Amino acid sequence: MTRVAIVGTGYVGLTTGACLAHLGHEVACGDIDEEKIARLSVGEVPFLEDQLGRLVAEGIDNGRLSFVLGAKAAVAGCEIAFLCVPTPQNPDGSVDVSFIETATRDIVDVLPNGAILVNKSTVPVGTTRVVEKVFEQVGVTVVSNPEFLREGSAVQDFLHPDRIVIGAEDRVAAGVVAALFKDIAAPVLVTDPVSAETIKYAANAFLATKLSFVNAIAAVCEGVGANVDDVMVGLGYDHRIRSDYLRPGPGWGGSCLPKDTRGLVRIAEGAGYDFRLLKSVIEVNEEQFTRVVAKVRDAAGGELEGRAVAVWGLTFKAGTNDLRDSPALAIAGLLLADGAKIRAYDPTVGTDDPPPVGLVDVLGDPMSTCEGADALIVLTDWDEFRRMEPSAVAERMANRAVVDARNTLDRQAWERAGFDYQGIGC
Repeated sequence: MTRVAIVGTGYVGLTTGACLAHLGHEVACGDIDEEKIARLSVGEVPFLEDQLGRLVAEGIDNGRLSFVLGAKAAVAGCEIAFLCVPTPQNPDGSVDVSFIETATRDIVDVLPNGAILVNKSTVPVGTTRVVEKVFEQVGVTVVSNPEFLREGSAVQDFLHPDRIVIGAEDRVAAGVVAALFKDIAAPVLVTDPVSAETIKYAANAFLATKLSFVNAIAAVCEGVGANVDDVMVGLGYDHRIRSDYLRPGPGWGGSCLPKDTRGLVRIAEGAGYDFRLLKSVIEVNEEQFTRVVAKVRDAAGGELEGRAVAVWGLTFKAGTNDLRDSPALAIAGLLLADGAKIRAYDPTVGTDDPPPVGLVDVLGDPMSTCEGADALIVLTDWDEFRRMEPSAVAERMANRAVVDARNTLDRQAWERAGFDYQGIGC
């Protein structure tokens, strides 16, 4: 059992802490938010993430997981400390490392001599070596261990990863960090810190590229009359391509892909390379938002001004309550800009919460959004939307038109109910 500290209890930090406690380590998680620490201490997880609440409760009950106020309290007496603080995007696309800088200043005089500091936050390439210089006088080794967690399946991804990447100049320290994951069956890649940091950006940039490519092919399918689902199945059978991330949709978003793709463009610029390919990937994604809006405009009769649009789904993906950089919100904003009146529903957005996009009326059930609507658009693929009865929806709407931006509905069932159905690529 290793004494581990987690600095930051956001999505990455809390998942890391709970999973390491589950693996048998003694974990103290620190955060500056006093109310959040109080809630976590009694097992209240502040965001939706499958299995995470169970692991937090398990760790509290067996005494291996605790929550303390502040980074200093967390790292006192630890053997390994994980930096899991936010690294938001600056307006110019670069990465804001101010939280990293603040955290390192807070703990530099508290970390025990001989401890290992692991940077798990997504940071500009080269940050690990910069942080290392801060701690070299106090005998602390700095290691990079990027996270590859998908929201909605973060626990599964942590305990059953495709790989574990450790970046360290000190191979002994790398081995100590690798030992934390000895009960996890996954390949471990030990490399230098710069390569480890680059792997994280490269992985997300490639996934974004794949998603933008799929949406571009979907546009081609619409033009030539091909079935995008069959095209993607045909692609996925190729072992060099595989079927993962081959679903068209309203565009990609969330807390990682938009930030990391823009961050990598800026990192490349700083290194003297114009990453035109990745810039195009970002442009194609932004174009997808306008393509979806055009579908809604067509569904509403060619005009959005004054039209009532029912929106199903606001989070960037199902299984999470995260609204950060959600394609649904981007599309809703464009609809509003064109004069549409929006009533929206999402199972994780409360009717008393401030609307995530101005002038959006958030209702408590999906059927209410359809009352008198000129068009319905599905923007997040929550299971409950697939269970909705098309004929019952049709009775509420002024115009039977649906834009299924996730290709999640049963097209034939909705067309039998009299709907003009538009999907993505079909």
